[in-house]
Amino acid sequence: MTMNSVLPLEEKRVTVETVPTVHAVAEEAPAKVVGIRHLFAAFGYSLAGAMRLLQETAFRHELLLALVVLGSFAYAGASMAACMVQIVLILALFSFEAINTAIEEIVDRVSPEWSKTGRHAKDLGSFAVLCMLAANALHALFVLFPLLHG
Repeated sequence: MTMNSVLPLEEKRVTVETVPTVHAVAEEAPAKVVGIRHLFAAFGYSLAGAMRLLQETAFRHELLLALVVLGSFAYAGASMAACMVQIVLILALFSFEAINTAIEEIVDRVSPEWSKTGRHAKDLGSFAVLCMLAANALHALFVLFPLLHG
């Protein structure tokens, strides 16, 4: 067999079809703002994030629990320092919940089909929220137990 007897490779054309999805429509980015207007815009973005977070059932439950815990602190006569630590922990919990929701939004946008990586990202975000819930509960119990059962 000679080198000239090698059969030529068939040319194959591969076409990629674009399948429209719910997320296929491009969203227009808002105009950039600078200076003092940026501060007002940033506050507006934060308020929009808070309004988005209020749509999450888990966040509404966490908000209700925060009010119950702070009310319990007031009822039990907790110190101002204990109240401030609890408020910081609650704000951290809200921040973690916001980040967890952002992760879920991004995963659902980028990978609407089920994937192991997407599941891991969502599970890790959920675990972070669980850790903050535990930190809040531990601190609340540490403060309230001696005051109520002293």
